[in-house]
Amino acid sequence: MKKMRITREDYIKANRKASREAEINDHTHPISFKRVHKSKKVYDRKRSKAENKKALPYLFLVRASLYKG
Repeated sequence: MKKMRITREDYIKANRKASREAEINDHTHPISFKRVHKSKKVYDRKRSKAENKKALPYLFLVRASLYKG
């Protein structure tokens, strides 16, 4: 009868899988640790356009109220 041995690779693989499942249970979704944090100071056209879209309705309300009176 052949004995089954647990190799180092098997041990590492099992630990990683268990760790990942525990992380998903704790946070309810997978967490990425390798993603680089994006600084808010760096120019980002996509972000600045999104911020402008949020502010547009307020600007139109202010201008409309000025022209009515």
